[in-house]
Amino acid sequence: LLTTTYADEEHLQEVTYSRSTGQNEQTSRCVQRGVKRVRDLCKVLRLPSLFEDTAVSYYQQAIKRPCFSLVSLEKKEMLVGCCIFGTCRQHNWPLTMGTVCLLLYGDKELFAKTYLCFLKELALDVPTLSLMDMVKTHLNSFKIFQNSPSVPTKFVEEKEQLVARTVQMVELASDTWLVTDRPPIPIVIAAAFLAWQSLRPVDRLTCTLSQFCKLAGMEAPRPAHQRLKELHNILLQMASQLGWLRVLKVDRRSVAKYIGDLLRHRHVLLQAAFRIVDTTEDRDLEDSAAAPLQLIDESAATVEEASLSGEKQKFSKRKPLLPPCVLNPAKRLRTPQLSLEDSAITGDEPILDSEIEQYIRTPEEKEMFSKAQPSDTYYL
Repeated sequence: LLTTTYADEEHLQEVTYSRSTGQNEQTSRCVQRGVKRVRDLCKVLRLPSLFEDTAVSYYQQAIKRPCFSLVSLEKKEMLVGCCIFGTCRQHNWPLTMGTVCLLLYGDKELFAKTYLCFLKELALDVPTLSLMDMVKTHLNSFKIFQNSPSVPTKFVEEKEQLVARTVQMVELASDTWLVTDRPPIPIVIAAAFLAWQSLRPVDRLTCTLSQFCKLAGMEAPRPAHQRLKELHNILLQMASQLGWLRVLKVDRRSVAKYIGDLLRHRHVLLQAAFRIVDTTEDRDLEDSAAAPLQLIDESAATVEEASLSGEKQKFSKRKPLLPPCVLNPAKRLRTPQLSLEDSAITGDEPILDSEIEQYIRTPEEKEMFSKAQPSDTYYL
């Protein structure tokens, strides 16, 4: 339905009913500001018009509920983001909570609480977002897929190849517990950086993660460097299972050259790299089974013991496949240890007479206190 506003009547310009004075007269200023805020954010995110209308409808329903009508302006701003975020999730549109909080300059914890309350009040059934869809959408914003003065030719990469390799790296991170209960954007950026290096390692091995994010036109989040370090550790343990890579002495700088081979056989290499081996029992059985029946020289015995100890150290360096929070638990604050005198205090000790006398008023204090007290005749 098309109508006109007072300002547009002079120029005979038709506008939608949502912008006309007829609807504005029926709604409060608070709802009008919220609806305008929803539409503005949808335009910033370049969402389809269907998403915009759905988000506006959700906001108009939610703002009438008691849990959202009498709240702070900050929570109403979070409600705007929740309507857009829930709409995108229902249509399987990859949008992260961090992106919405960044646009709203809001707290993630407050947004999460508001979002759960929003789903409960409107009884919405929202599917979870696929990590692979989010990887593809996040890489679309990179500026390294096209030639530009700010990006040299050797750093430009084809979009399909980088997306495919990044998806494989994220799947590897998911298999090794690096994605569980963590923000997805840092692990996506770290995986994209390694995938980008592996596609053309000769020209890109000297490039750092910060330089890569600058070329891609985005900021590197703080956890991205830690996620990159964890991915390097996983790749190095996988590379240790290939005989021809042991000779080359692969390190963190050069492991990106062989990411293609490691990803091609990642299932077998992961099983071999993270297999929990009980070295003590195995070595004891081997020693008892291979015990010689004749005497040997002392020099040969010492060489054999040294080789066995080296192999035991090699096996002991293997880490089981566990979440990083289990392998590297958070450090707890240590309370200072009490001395013997302080620990002996129980609270049942007798009070000394000298200490009691400190709380008894002296005659001078009694006189000063009586003068300070107001007289009874003052109130008569």
